[in-house]
Amino acid sequence: MDVLATIPSVAHAIQQAVAPVFLLTGIGAILSVLTNRLGRVVDRFRLLNEMQEAAAATHRDEMRTLSQRARWNHSAITLCTVSALCICLSIAALFIGAELRVDLSGAVALLFVAAMLALISGLLCFLREIALATGVIEMRKP
Repeated sequence: MDVLATIPSVAHAIQQAVAPVFLLTGIGAILSVLTNRLGRVVDRFRLLNEMQEAAAATHRDEMRTLSQRARWNHSAITLCTVSALCICLSIAALFIGAELRVDLSGAVALLFVAAMLALISGLLCFLREIALATGVIEMRKP
């Protein structure tokens, strides 16, 4: 009889976990875009780095911009991954709370807010990288 009583609580936890799971799918797509962009930056940097010394000197500004782009992209990937991890932890907390019949709503809310803040920060880093890639932001000369 006790098993039948816990089925609705687990079903409710599954219902609550649906939205964060879809959010994970979106973050996965963003991470795919970010890693592809990072790969292109690294490939271009390697190509410029392999040029002869005289030709490489003319590309120093582009290499500096590529280096900045790689750093911003890396930050975006890190933040989006942290966001995905926080969402996974919030889903786990939902199920743990349902199974143990403990109110973990504060932890779930905190993890979800942390996930959103990390995602927003990651998207801002991505926006900065795009601005560098399109030349909207001029690089500061030393």
